[in-house]
Amino acid sequence: MEELKKIQRPKGTSDLLPEKLEKWHFLEKKAREVFEKYQFFEIRTPLFEYYEVFARTVGDSSDILSKEMYDFYDKGNRHIALRPEGTASIVRAFVENKLFAPEHKKPYKVYYIGPMFRYERPQAGRLRQFHQLGVEAFASDNPAADVETIAMLIDFLKSLGLKQIKLVVNSLGDKKDCTSYKKALISFLEPYKNELSYDSLRRLHKNPLRVLDSKDKKDQKIVANAPLILDYLNKESKQYFKTVTRMLDALKISYEINPNMVRGLDYYNHTIFEVMSYAFNGGQATIAAGGRYNELVEYFDGPKISGVGFSIGIERLLLTMKTEEITAPAKKKLDVYIVTIGEKANFESLKLLQVARYAGYSADRDFLNRKAKAQFKTADKMQAKLIIVIGENELAAKVVNIKNAKTRKEVSVPLHQIYDNFVEIYEKLV
Repeated sequence: MEELKKIQRPKGTSDLLPEKLEKWHFLEKKAREVFEKYQFFEIRTPLFEYYEVFARTVGDSSDILSKEMYDFYDKGNRHIALRPEGTASIVRAFVENKLFAPEHKKPYKVYYIGPMFRYERPQAGRLRQFHQLGVEAFASDNPAADVETIAMLIDFLKSLGLKQIKLVVNSLGDKKDCTSYKKALISFLEPYKNELSYDSLRRLHKNPLRVLDSKDKKDQKIVANAPLILDYLNKESKQYFKTVTRMLDALKISYEINPNMVRGLDYYNHTIFEVMSYAFNGGQATIAAGGRYNELVEYFDGPKISGVGFSIGIERLLLTMKTEEITAPAKKKLDVYIVTIGEKANFESLKLLQVARYAGYSADRDFLNRKAKAQFKTADKMQAKLIIVIGENELAAKVVNIKNAKTRKEVSVPLHQIYDNFVEIYEKLV
């Protein structure tokens, strides 16, 4: 067991300090604004689920299940797992809460924001506790639902100010198409068994599609000549994908078709997509990915209802924003700072502070009994709009001195007027 030399955060996690969270809040606020404009509303599910929830969905050939899952047996000997991705939990909640019932509006559209957990080598934009935001839309087989989801994703990314992005799409067809293609792919790859990487060899018969997604250079060289799934689509699947691309054209959404693109999870079929950023020193990185899944609800003993969605890694997205030099809007300036001079003014200063806050203004004061000069410096540093001074002299005269930080104009105001109508005085002096 590794000896803990000092108390510190676990490897692969991060402390989100207030100054860092300004960008997170900006990103989350934009997500909520855009998603709710499209009538997607927030859902929250537990951070942990029964292990079976993820074992059913991510596939036994997935690295998530075989290498990365944080799972354990609790005190009741129940097999529990910290969620490694969001879709499985949302589908479980959809079925368990009978959200497929007629009284719920269809498509049933939700979004989520929260932490996920995977045991992997920590690196830039990828942690063991990481955060995702994503969406799921249930109960529509219309390709327009796929395109609406993609359009919303592009809308959101552009609302953040991202410019160096590219949409990539592909189709996995239906279940029969995928089965036929897997057989053809296995036949193609079998002669290269001795040249494939360990992971690709392990996946060859369990899920050969994942070999196409290999990051190993030797694997990539081999699959460059592999058969293309688009050549194995039946008539209906081809028409579905054609409709998706025509709708993207109609909305003037630029895209690239990549017939070798697959998804890392087993439950996708028909439309799949990724958004790539090419802001990383000429290289490309996936910042969002998703697609359609027509059988996942049934895996959870629900009715035959389809779904479509996507997920975005927040840390990766923030890294992309940093690379494109996108900053969050400036923090709101402080409305009121109260300079407190002397112990006798401590009580009245606290009352004034709360009066300002109850009136709807952001307000702060000194709690360290510092000299007036240090307090004025703090007020300037916090960019306070009004500075209220209360000391023994002001208490004796039953007044406060108020200074407009921008104009430097200073006035004396009776205390009772401050308590009777703070809003009027503030608006008049600012």
